[in-house]
Amino acid sequence: MLLEGVFLGELTRVDAGMVECSACGKHISLALLEERFNVCPACDHHYEISARRRIELLLDEGSFSELAADLVATDPLKFVARKAYADRLKQSQKRTRLKDACVIGTGRIDGRPVAFGVTDPGFMRGSMGSVVGEKIATIAEVALEERIPLVFVSGSGGGARMDEGMFSLMQMAKTSSAIAKLKEAAVPYVSVLTHPTMGGAMASFAALGDVIIAEPNALLGFAGPNVIAQTIKTELPDGFQRSEFLLKHGFVDMVLHRLALKSAISKILSYLSG
Repeated sequence: MLLEGVFLGELTRVDAGMVECSACGKHISLALLEERFNVCPACDHHYEISARRRIELLLDEGSFSELAADLVATDPLKFVARKAYADRLKQSQKRTRLKDACVIGTGRIDGRPVAFGVTDPGFMRGSMGSVVGEKIATIAEVALEERIPLVFVSGSGGGARMDEGMFSLMQMAKTSSAIAKLKEAAVPYVSVLTHPTMGGAMASFAALGDVIIAEPNALLGFAGPNVIAQTIKTELPDGFQRSEFLLKHGFVDMVLHRLALKSAISKILSYLSG
């Protein structure tokens, strides 16, 4: 089950309202974990967080106005793997109370108007299908029309949603084109990468920010490290594809604690927007 975005399967219940952190082994209160936006108070391990909680974390209270909330994916291929795609969609919609894996809208960060988007890892691992691609393109268009910065938070461990075949893959080009228009018009785009951001998301919109911020120890890349190691038949360096490794090698600009994100983004936007 989900509790405010935490997959409880990652944690071991030890008592009513208490869990054992999978990173440090300390017993922590679920209430305190929620208060800290799913960051362990003992070791600062960052657990996954829902889209709604991410909005609460980053945007000024009461400022968010959602857009395109009723967009729903179709099932053009009538795709069936272990489960039918249509059934998996319904299951994710029921669990997250979202229509799809992306939430977009306008809001404010320390009073500054922004266009904002976030993917929810609880909805099919935040994967990008036709609805997610359309929402990203839509919020980029809003940023362009209103000439306000775009802030997008990615947590797309599922990459492109293969259940939709080419309809999913084409979203990589679609979202990249939408971001390119922002760059041409000098509208700032801040991309925030969370664990994990992989596959088609990382190969398109997520990697195109004017400033790219990552949360600590997030796995970021196209193919995963196991696939790469097997392909090139070489042992990979320690920390390969983690935030800190990518910061050292120039792929991301900052690695920031979740609770420091809002103030940092606010400062960045003040620099970029003048």
